[in-house]
Amino acid sequence: MARRLWLLRHGDAEPYGTRPDAERPLTARGEEQARAAGAALRALGVVPSGFHTSPRVRAQETARLAGEGLGAEPVVHAPLSAGFEARDALALVAAEQDETDVLIVGHEPDFSQIVHDLTGARIDMKKGGVAGVRLDGARGELIVLLRPRELRAIR
Repeated sequence: MARRLWLLRHGDAEPYGTRPDAERPLTARGEEQARAAGAALRALGVVPSGFHTSPRVRAQETARLAGEGLGAEPVVHAPLSAGFEARDALALVAAEQDETDVLIVGHEPDFSQIVHDLTGARIDMKKGGVAGVRLDGARGELIVLLRPRELRAIR
């Protein structure tokens, strides 16, 4: 099994400006998106040996709800808050001992840029969406890009 990096963008959150950005929680829609992502990832056979989340409330809530469906507990990784890059993602994957799945929960525009830097693909990560990248060293292949409505259909 090759190493795979799974990127889950946080679900829909309270509007910007309602409270400090890092404290904005998920809406009911965002909670449903997170649960659907976890169920879909489980159905796709994702078993994360590494599961990391941004410390921002909306990302932590997304990770916790998705993790329930995966039977996995996320670990807060402060660099995922902002400015997270492909080299940072590769370091998280490299820290795992085996060929494995690593799941990270975070934000745009970081995630679209990571996918581009690893694969050359230009994507638009929707809130609650998932991208999967198969890794071969520092190069990757985009294997799936799923919007929330597609994730709901998988479970």
